Order: sequence, then structure tokens, then C-alpha cells
Amino acid sequence: MSDMLRWGILGTARIIRKSVPALQETKNGEVVGIASRTEEKALEYADKHGIPQAFGSYEALLASPDIDAVYIALPNALHREWILKSLDAGKHVLCEKPLAMSAAECGQIARKAEATGLKVLEGFMYRFHPRFEKLQELLAANAVGKLTFVHVAHSFDAGFDAGGEDNIRWYAGLGGGALFDTGCYVVNMSRMVTGQEPAHVAAFGNYRDANDGGRIDTSIAGMLRFPGGATALFDTGVNLERRNFLEVTGTEGRLYLDNPFGLLEEDSVLEEHHFGQDTIRHTIKGANHFVRMGEHFADSVLNGTPLRYDLADAAGNARVLEALDQAARQHEASVQEPLSVTGPGVS
Repeated sequence: MSDMLRWGILGTARIIRKSVPALQETKNGEVVGIASRTEEKALEYADKHGIPQAFGSYEALLASPDIDAVYIALPNALHREWILKSLDAGKHVLCEKPLAMSAAECGQIARKAEATGLKVLEGFMYRFHPRFEKLQELLAANAVGKLTFVHVAHSFDAGFDAGGEDNIRWYAGLGGGALFDTGCYVVNMSRMVTGQEPAHVAAFGNYRDANDGGRIDTSIAGMLRFPGGATALFDTGVNLERRNFLEVTGTEGRLYLDNPFGLLEEDSVLEEHHFGQDTIRHTIKGANHFVRMGEHFADSVLNGTPLRYDLADAAGNARVLEALDQAARQHEASVQEPLSVTGPGVS
């Protein structure tokens, strides 16, 4: 293998508007091919993004000897299938989050990756931004004392009622809905901040009919309770005003980060607060986290170094998402009439 990782892109979802230019910008990688379900669409995107080769099927791209690794930008429910096919074709895989729809599917992927000796990474790009690295540094230095609460939100409006009917988020069979789109971020962030897996979860969602006859959650709120005593509160949605923040509170103070998941190439600020004292403002140099993630992945493939995040971590995130989905849907089904609340001071 040369000193440049040769990338192929599976899918033409909107996310490639950010990810493809970023992979083209990496110092140790180059995008050499893109595949869609039709050659016409692949040619359109190849021309738009300056990609040398266009493939009219995913299978054709995987058969190309010119490609070392694939970036998968397909609907959530298709991830497992095409990760496994990519590994069978001898390609390393960087896949958009969530890696798969269940912990069991993640286990299948991990076993295949081990058998083939190929690299697989779940594409949570925010983890590679310097602001998150600074956050981890402060937490490791006990900046807030014993961790008590994590509050994280991530939402935006996907536009269902404004002409977005073809959006894959509105199809249950494609893994649509808020939890597996934006919710996977807030769960991942909560697990990363605490460094633990939750022991208990609770969730409530808002639902609507999907375009394919199922039911999808448009927004969801919940809690994760960790063995060390910390509690994470989150809310997320794909039909809400854009919101994106993280607050970490402990016995000695709190940290606040605005826009933790956003693509920030400008400088950002991580605030540190301690009981009315002057706010400490940590200025973090801007960076493209897609570029940093791509370079990390390519370095791991080219030099045989370990990936920063393994597939056990991906399975852990999937396990929590499954539990939250089950909890929220049980709540939706169980309440048949308004609750009656009585007690002191209630009339």
C-alpha cells in the first residue's frame, strides 16, 4: 500500500457535502471513486466533487482494485449489510453513525473485522475535534470534582412539513427517527464524558406515522443513570429548533460547551465555572473534525496503529439506543388516558 489511502464513497446522501471535501483535504488520503444506485447519479456527484471514478452500483465500487477503504453514507438500516460486504471485498470501512441498528449487528461486524484483519470505525466525527480533547483533559484533571450531572441536547428541523417527505429519516424501515439520527450523538457523548456504561435508562418520545407504514420518533427525551452515581439528561429531535450544547456538572463546578457536535473551523470556547468565581474561558483552536477523523483512520490503516475507538464501543452505544427505544415505545403504549395526580397541595 502507498502512503495515501485510496477512498471510495458508498452513497450520495447529503452528508457527503461535508465528508467528501474533508477526505479530499486529508494529508494521507485521496477520494478516487463514488458509487450510487445509478450511474447517472454517481457521475453527477463525481463531477460535482471532482472525483475521478463513478460507479453505477455499490458492488462495482467494491470490486475495484483502485480502492483501499470505503466511507459508507447509506441509510442506517443498510449499514450492517454493506459493512460486511465491504469487508468481504477486502476494504477497510469508515461508516456513518450509528454503525448498526443493534448491538448484535455490531457483534457481527466485529467478528468479520477480526476474521479479515480489516479496520472498521464508527464515524462520530465530533470526538476528533480539539474541543472534545480539551474537555476530556479537564475531566481527567478533576476540574469539576465528582461528576454528578450531564446535560446534552442535539436537535434540528429536518423539514418533514416543508417538503422533506423523501428524507430517509421519515422511513422506519431505513432506521429513521430522531433517536438513531441525532440521539446516537447525545448517548455517545454521555458515555464518553462519564467513561461508563449506564446501568438504567428512561425515555419518552413523540411519534408520528412513517412514510412506509411504521412509527418513528420525531423527538425524544431521556435519562441515563451510571454506576458511579452520575445521571445524564438528554433531549434530541429532528423537527425542533436547532439546539446543540453540553453541560457537565460536578461537586466542584461545571463545564459548558456550545455546539459540541457542529463543524467548527473557527475558534470555540469551553467555559469552566466554579461557584460564582470568574469564568475560566478555554479557547480552542478551530479544526475540521471530519479531516482529523479521516487522517486518524488512514494513519491506522497505513501504519497498523490502533484506532482510538473500537467496535466494543460501537456495540455499547447501540445497546443503549436499543434500551432507550424500547423504554420510550413502552411508555407510548402504556398511557391510555390522562394521569390523575393527587396528594398534598394538589387539587
